[in-house]
Amino acid sequence: MTVKINDNFLEQKEINYFKKAILKDNFPWFLAPVTSNDDSLYKQFIHIFYGKHNFNSTYKKLIIPILNKLKPTAIYRIKLNLLTKTQNVVEHPFHIDHKSKNTVSSILYLNTNDGYTGFKDHEKCFSTENRLITFPSYKLHHGSTCTDRDFRIVLNMVYIK
Repeated sequence: MTVKINDNFLEQKEINYFKKAILKDNFPWFLAPVTSNDDSLYKQFIHIFYGKHNFNSTYKKLIIPILNKLKPTAIYRIKLNLLTKTQNVVEHPFHIDHKSKNTVSSILYLNTNDGYTGFKDHEKCFSTENRLITFPSYKLHHGSTCTDRDFRIVLNMVYIK
């Protein structure tokens, strides 16, 4: 499997509802490293919907339309990443989401900006609102910041199809 790109993944009303909920001033965001093998150099704000074999968020209803379309048989992790604007686009370190050959990763871009997901053996996938990219979780990739919007938000999902 290579990188699959699916534009207009959700209905417009679904993506609007999702964005409105996560951009409210009372939505819980937490500061965390960009990757698990990362030092304190790169930080982002995250919200974990699903991790450690459980839904950890009271906002679970937001991802139901996404899960209904993806139809995973098992979920490893679902989390939002919010990266703030930087003066120049900053590429984060390459990493994998999961070692298993059975898992796939999907990234849903929630806003259009000049940030992207980069791959060792594939062209960059730029952040375009409502674009879903899917690739094997063991594929080396990295995210980036953006310069043309206040922030870049992506929903990262690791699961078994």
